[in-house]
Amino acid sequence: MRCPFCAHDDSQVKDSRPTEDNSAIRRRRQCGGCGARFTTFERVQLREITVIKSDGSRQSFDRSKIEQSVSLACRKRSVDGEKIDRLVSGVQRQVETLGESEVSSLAIGEMVMEGLRQVDSVAYIRFASVYRDFSEASDFADFASTVRGVSAG
Repeated sequence: MRCPFCAHDDSQVKDSRPTEDNSAIRRRRQCGGCGARFTTFERVQLREITVIKSDGSRQSFDRSKIEQSVSLACRKRSVDGEKIDRLVSGVQRQVETLGESEVSSLAIGEMVMEGLRQVDSVAYIRFASVYRDFSEASDFADFASTVRGVSAG
């Protein structure tokens, strides 16, 4: 595993353990070059999945894009990293268990929205504002009025 600090090609595993939801293996590593320590996660990938974007282009499924979007939506909210990881793992599992080799970005967005709706109402609205391309304040107001009663974290 390449060191993220010095790009040395060799690192040694110091500790391995499953994540809380058993969806991945967390490994603590130490670089053989600079001695820095870092963490990696090993996850099962059932099949190659292609995401069909709204413009018709195709990309390989990338879990980190979902993680980044969810983290951004949850920024400055009291949503811990473990909840975000469980949400992203749940979306990834849903995508993989569809049994399809291609899935639309719209379907993935709906899965993320459903997960966020149950985690944090503000993060849910933030994600929806980008995903549904809100262009005016009234779009926020209309959508927020449908969110009453959603979990606040």
